[in-house]
Amino acid sequence: MGDAGASEGVEYDRVDDSYLDERKLERSAGALLLWGLGVGYVIAGDFFGWNYGINAGGFGGLVIATLLMATLYLAMIFSIAEMATMMPVAGGPYAFARRAMGPWGGFLTGLAVTIEYVVAPAVIATGIAGYIAGMFAAPPAWIETWVPIALYALFIAINAMGSKTSLALLLVITAASVLALLAWAAAMLPHVDPSRWLDIEPDPGRSRWLPHGWAGVVAALPAAGWFYLAIEGVPLAAEETRDPSRVLPRGMIAAMLSLVGLSALTLLLAPAVTGSAALATAANPLPAAAEVASGGRGWVYWLTTIVGLVGMIASFFSIIFAYSRQIFALSRAGYLPRWLSKTNRHGAPHRALIVPGVLGYVTILVVERLNDGAVATGDLLMQMAVFAALISYVMMMASHFVLRRRHPELARPYRTPGAPLTPAIALVLSLLALSSTLFYGEAALLSVLGVLAVYALGLAYFGVYSRHHLVASAPEEEAALIERAERELDA
Repeated sequence: MGDAGASEGVEYDRVDDSYLDERKLERSAGALLLWGLGVGYVIAGDFFGWNYGINAGGFGGLVIATLLMATLYLAMIFSIAEMATMMPVAGGPYAFARRAMGPWGGFLTGLAVTIEYVVAPAVIATGIAGYIAGMFAAPPAWIETWVPIALYALFIAINAMGSKTSLALLLVITAASVLALLAWAAAMLPHVDPSRWLDIEPDPGRSRWLPHGWAGVVAALPAAGWFYLAIEGVPLAAEETRDPSRVLPRGMIAAMLSLVGLSALTLLLAPAVTGSAALATAANPLPAAAEVASGGRGWVYWLTTIVGLVGMIASFFSIIFAYSRQIFALSRAGYLPRWLSKTNRHGAPHRALIVPGVLGYVTILVVERLNDGAVATGDLLMQMAVFAALISYVMMMASHFVLRRRHPELARPYRTPGAPLTPAIALVLSLLALSSTLFYGEAALLSVLGVLAVYALGLAYFGVYSRHHLVASAPEEEAALIERAERELDA
């Protein structure tokens, strides 16, 4: 064990030449596949989850919250695109923060992203189970248990076949989901009645536009963020991308702009057909709107239900891809147990696919068991995923400022438009959204405390063990060590 990182409070183990050979990814993605990955990460947010924000803030509160979160994500994506072209490695968010703020900053960010991406598929699994249950007049009990198990088993297996196969299949699923969402929107237009937006009875002294006041706007931020959550994970595919300095920004920004348009359609049309009050706690909001529009379960209802499932499957599928790449990068560099980063003959990190999948399912079981029923289990899981995500957003935007100030010489094939205002907007809105749990209720607060407890355990592992056993030859570490050596030579 060497002391090359002693000045940063870390130490490095020597590894042999075969270490990285056993940890190689398959380079196959272009801009179109990255667009499919980015939209696929998020499109489940159009089919369910966002409507919980109506429960928190009413229609007006959710509209304002969505405008704020769309601004946050747009500003953040433009900022991340610059850092992704500077450091096109699988670590993504962790790599940005590692270069800007050292090993502790990198681990703080990577751990937050890991928690987000382990919990987010659990949220989607409960949403898919809700859609399937909605097909039955009396849903059978097996749906709640076996649907998530089947989903994890199937899509971990597909991801284990390598990025070329999984991203191509994901593109097809994502494209089908987008087309179905547009078909649903066209079918809803003749049935729109804007008066239904404001059918929630306001609290005393409040308006129908903001039935729970401005506190409801803040409380609705996590549900509004669900429209866009995980788009920031596109850079995790950097080592599987051809010509990342050109392709990453194109795919990422195109995906984000597509998602803004789709979220506007969903948010404005569904409550105008069904009514905000009826939609606030619906497990399947788009089919619920289709059922009202057609006066029963006609072809639009079944199309929306079936393709809604496809859309949620796309997000479930793609976030499994994302968590495996984040965990692969952290474990390859020694921050997490190294055995997680080994790849199979298809160039897929199979262990980093399986272990988090098991943890995600266990999270569903634990939250379901502890839930008192005041808030839906899927809603509580969403609160957890969004809270962890927001921690990583704060860290990434801080990293953008640090990298611009400390490393102006680094090549930036893409530069953030409007910087430094652009990352500043994303940073401020992320900090605002972090406070949303305080306005949502006791159940959500307990869920977030659970996230913080896991976070504390992860930091303890790093502080006590893994910071003494990092891998200098991992791409994220090697770049930082070379840069420090050059500074010392100059000095």
